[in-house]
Amino acid sequence: MKNWLFCILLFSWPAFATVEYRDFKQPEQEQAYQTLISELRCLVCQNQTIADSNADLAKDLRRQVYEMLQKGQSKQQIVDFMTQRYGDFVLYKPAFNLKTGLLWLGPALFLLIGLITVIIVVRRIKTAKHPALSKAQQTRLNAILEKGNED
Repeated sequence: MKNWLFCILLFSWPAFATVEYRDFKQPEQEQAYQTLISELRCLVCQNQTIADSNADLAKDLRRQVYEMLQKGQSKQQIVDFMTQRYGDFVLYKPAFNLKTGLLWLGPALFLLIGLITVIIVVRRIKTAKHPALSKAQQTRLNAILEKGNED
């Protein structure tokens, strides 16, 4: 009997999972909601959107986005509110401004620095002058070479 009870509980566990359902008056609101929750970063998980995260903060942010849409606020107003409250980090695609300039330009800048370094090193290697051998060094080299040919 205990085994059956355990099996029933084990297999019915997914039924206890909660599914968030939001009722929208207009399809445009639902589309705006889906867009917003897929563009806002979960501040706890940091590598997930609030749509993908199960963290409590992400659930609160989804609820807050829903409530703000129900009050008639636009997508831009909601994004402005979130960035004002949490900073540019809350956006998966932060706007290009003075604060985020290095974030956007950094990879290209590092690539450019790397290419310039490679070009400089290659040119130095090509133009490096190898010093000529002195007469004593040349005589010794010839002797070594002749000895190697005799073997």
